[in-house]
Amino acid sequence: QVVLVERGGGLVQAGGSLRLSCAASGRTISNYVMGWFRQAPGREREFVAAISRSSGSTYYSDSVKGRFTISRDNAESTAYLQMNSLKPEDTAVYYCAAKATGAGYDRSPRGYDYWGQGTQVTVSS
Repeated sequence: QVVLVERGGGLVQAGGSLRLSCAASGRTISNYVMGWFRQAPGREREFVAAISRSSGSTYYSDSVKGRFTISRDNAESTAYLQMNSLKPEDTAVYYCAAKATGAGYDRSPRGYDYWGQGTQVTVSS
């Protein structure tokens, strides 16, 4: 069992930046593919980014590619999402997730085994 806690959300103006963190306890995150998802009101939870266990590979949705950067520090059992050039359409609750099985990432929330409670990101225009 791993418990994930996100931090770093908040209110920012369009064009600004935020850095989200996802701290894990219970087990080291080195055993998991880590992902970030987001969910806006009335919409389904959508994939944002994922990173392999060794940080050798990263994956992004088209909507954030070039603006967001996912990273991880296995020694600190923490994953990060650096968000730059934020847009109002990035407003959502952001969740981190851990995928225990398989080597590849997954764009579907169903592929992940553990979830954080979420952190709100609001981008004003």
